Amino acid sequence: MSEQPGQEQGGAASPPAAAAEKPIQSPLTLVMPIASPEAFQQLNQTLLQVQGLPAAQNPIAAALTKIGTVHFARFVFLENNTRLAVITTYDGEFDKYLNDFVDHIGDVFDMLLKFMADAPPLPVREHRQEFSDYVRSHNLGCVEPLFSAYPRSTVLDIVQATGDSP
Repeated sequence: MSEQPGQEQGGAASPPAAAAEKPIQSPLTLVMPIASPEAFQQLNQTLLQVQGLPAAQNPIAAALTKIGTVHFARFVFLENNTRLAVITTYDGEFDKYLNDFVDHIGDVFDMLLKFMADAPPLPVREHRQEFSDYVRSHNLGCVEPLFSAYPRSTVLDIVQATGDSP
C-alpha cells in the first residue's frame, strides 16, 4: 500500500514537513513606482516629516503599535528613487494584515499612494479590493522558506516575554 505525502502508516494524516516548519511570520515587500522626480521629492519630504515625529505622534508608528502584528517595517527608495519599497514582517495571514492596514493606517497609504504612478483608487478604505489587488500585484514575495529566529512567536509573545513595549 503506497502512502500519500503527509500520511503516516495506519492512515493518520500528518502535516507535510514544509507546513509544520512554516513560521507564524510572513513577509511583504511592496515595491511601487513613483510617478515622477517631482513626486519623489514630495514623497521624500512627506516621509521625512512623518518619520521624524516622536513615536507617539507618528501615525505610522502609532498604527503599527495598535495593530500589534508587525515585527519590522521600513521604507526604502530603490532604482534611483523611482520606486518606493514598503518592507514588513508580520504575523498571520495576508488578508487580515491588509485589512488591519486599511482600518488603522489607510490614511497613510492614501498619503503615499498619491505619489505613485499606478495607484489604485483612493481612499483605500472605500476601495479595499482594488487596494488588495494593487498590493498583491506589487508584492515581490520572497524565496521560500522565510527564515525566522523565533518561528512560533508572535509580536505579542515577544513583547510579553521581554517586557518591551512596541
